[in-house]
Amino acid sequence: MSGRALSFGAVAEAYERFRPGYPVELFDTVVAYAGQPFRTVLEIGAGTGKATRVFARPGITVTATEPDAAMLAELRKHVPANVKTVRAAFEDLRPSETYGLVYAAASLHWTNPEGRWSRMAALLEPGGVVASFGGPMQLADPAVGEAVRAARAPFLESDEVPSPDGTPQEHAMQWPGTELRRSEWFADVQQLVIERRLTMSARDYVGYLSTVSAYLELPPSKQEQVYAAIMRVLPETVEITADIVAHLARRRGGR
Repeated sequence: MSGRALSFGAVAEAYERFRPGYPVELFDTVVAYAGQPFRTVLEIGAGTGKATRVFARPGITVTATEPDAAMLAELRKHVPANVKTVRAAFEDLRPSETYGLVYAAASLHWTNPEGRWSRMAALLEPGGVVASFGGPMQLADPAVGEAVRAARAPFLESDEVPSPDGTPQEHAMQWPGTELRRSEWFADVQQLVIERRLTMSARDYVGYLSTVSAYLELPPSKQEQVYAAIMRVLPETVEITADIVAHLARRRGGR
């Protein structure tokens, strides 16, 4: 788990306030892929529980794991009683039990690639499902996007998280689907997109940026300057493209 991955705890409350939650459609998509209901679910890098709340349904026991104490404390304020919380990084988990579903919401790219999929497979029942989902929030208006890039440029060349395996953005199958396809442990790899459009105030959009790792790595004085520069070029409200890209695969050895 990298230092950049652990930078979020300092802004746990902002993460909860400014990052959008996940739609019920995501849960329905994962269940439809699985073809059967889940009883036990493990979440990797749960953050403040944005996705946890979607999967914590009656009859489902979710174990939400998160290495950052501040994030986990924020999560506990927002999740129902059938959620177990564990402070642990993915690499520290030991498969004392297996799960019907293991999922990660915008967090899998922070895990160690060494042994990632064998570790994941060890946590799953045969035929169990692994799901990874997320996606960047992008300004829908190209002119606004260009203005923000220009305002950001003196401080930060890019605020994107690069593909962990270098897959170009134009490729049909994106990471981690690319790695799952190469893995001996998983089959039936699918990539699905849930389209989503949001409207935010300029202030809330900058609040969202304050939870993005690239900005969190800047010195505090530079953070203040870049947020002020971006605020100056934004209209009062902004339209956001926030599509959710989901990757799903099945643990070999099951149905």
